[in-house]
Amino acid sequence: MLRATDGIRGMVVAPHGLAASSGLAVLRDGGNAIEAMIAAAATVAVVYPHMNGLGGDGFWLIAAPGAEPIGIDACGATGAAATSGLYRGLAEIPARGPLAANTVAGTVSGWREALAVAAEWGGTMPLERLLEDAVWLAEAGFPTSDNQAATTSLKTDELAPVPGFAETFLADGAAPAPGATFRNGALAETLRCLARDGLDDFYRGGLARRIAADLGRLGAPVDVDDFARHRAVRCAPLSVGLSSGTVYNMPPPTQGATALMILGLIDRLGIEDEDPDGFAHVHLIVEATKRAFLLRNAHLGDPATMKVDAADWLTPETLDEAARGIDRETAAPWPQAGPDGDTVWMGAIDGAGRTVSFIQSLYWEFGSGLVLPDTGLVWQNRGSGMSLGDSGPNRLAPGRKPFHTLNPPLARLADGRTMAFGTMGGEGQPQTQAALYSRIVAFGMDPQKAVSAPRWLLGRAWGEETTSLRIEEGFARDAVVALAAAGHEVETVPAHSDAMGHAGVAIRHPDGRLSGASDPRGNGAVAAW
Repeated sequence: MLRATDGIRGMVVAPHGLAASSGLAVLRDGGNAIEAMIAAAATVAVVYPHMNGLGGDGFWLIAAPGAEPIGIDACGATGAAATSGLYRGLAEIPARGPLAANTVAGTVSGWREALAVAAEWGGTMPLERLLEDAVWLAEAGFPTSDNQAATTSLKTDELAPVPGFAETFLADGAAPAPGATFRNGALAETLRCLARDGLDDFYRGGLARRIAADLGRLGAPVDVDDFARHRAVRCAPLSVGLSSGTVYNMPPPTQGATALMILGLIDRLGIEDEDPDGFAHVHLIVEATKRAFLLRNAHLGDPATMKVDAADWLTPETLDEAARGIDRETAAPWPQAGPDGDTVWMGAIDGAGRTVSFIQSLYWEFGSGLVLPDTGLVWQNRGSGMSLGDSGPNRLAPGRKPFHTLNPPLARLADGRTMAFGTMGGEGQPQTQAALYSRIVAFGMDPQKAVSAPRWLLGRAWGEETTSLRIEEGFARDAVVALAAAGHEVETVPAHSDAMGHAGVAIRHPDGRLSGASDPRGNGAVAAW
């Protein structure tokens, strides 16, 4: 179907249908958009465990009508024991196993901070109700998605030796078949503890002590004091003013500034008169992406250690100058390799027009691969992307936040629409965001058609090392030929490739109508009321 799903009283978009259903059920029970998102976040952590979980990080953008948007940074820092000496003799931090599990998991703290905002709105939904579906599904089981089955099969040889992985994710040494019932009883009990004792128990209670003990026994450099120090942080989002409205995103350590810079550049390059699937549209966004990625790779990391202000990249003067340097006909050289990663993006809008753009991740698929036996948590490997060198914005040091590909955008358009949109996919996130924004806003495409249409990716996703320009099948041959002739290293991939990420869109129109779209590349759904 290439037609957006409509609603009036509420909407949740998620990369798994059960997560969207959990969020919508909360809206129908009288919850607000934040409460719905927490229910969806808990459920998606259970039913899409290869992409996200309670052992990972998260970021929120929250917008209520008439109020400035609120950002929540729920990124965990490296443990006190995560020193360069711990990795002596290694060229880089391992991507899997206990030494990759070197940061605190922040996403649950983000749920807690978001609930505080929900309470300011008058929200009263009990935590037990918000986690109800997630508990039931973790304990009783759910049908394994084809995406989880395929990813598990692809990564079995790599992850089977990591403590806890085989016992949790394999059946008789093999990946589960699509549709096979999958359970995680230990995770169900962890969710019950949170519902009973509160979300702060994850960091400063009995659950924190159990998690830290598991990590310590397995050899991960994160302890109970690291958990006690962690707090989610409310922050002012970055923003960029466009001819079509204002787009918001998260500040560092995320690549939100990168995504906003790309939008600012294509706004200046003027793509409205181009074919949305033609050479010029793709070429100009790719060239804008290169400009933004060069700044990102050189400067982004823990904001406490950065030597530049990423907000300066979004000034009209900076954007004007960068746009003038983009060649409309020829590709700039691109030998750069950047970060990869996998995650989930979700959006929610309630009947009062309050909107949430949310992202939650383990970094790579299954994160570190480490599964804590007492709590059933899969731990992220976000800190494995940090450098063991002596300098640079993403250098390893205790208590430091790693660079994040995660970024949840939200737009307030000049025509009165509010749009939450986003995707998973590492380097592909800001590129897909630009494609969705231009298709929906500049070209007026139906949101579902915009999400389903062929996409492209410059750089890495899903742990791949390529720096080529991957183009999905479905683009006109003359456009692909023109891209190659312009100097792009073009690689064609099958239609609806997982490498392009799992995107989604939720829009509130000025008359109160809601429109949503989910990605056929994933197992997602739009649940509307």
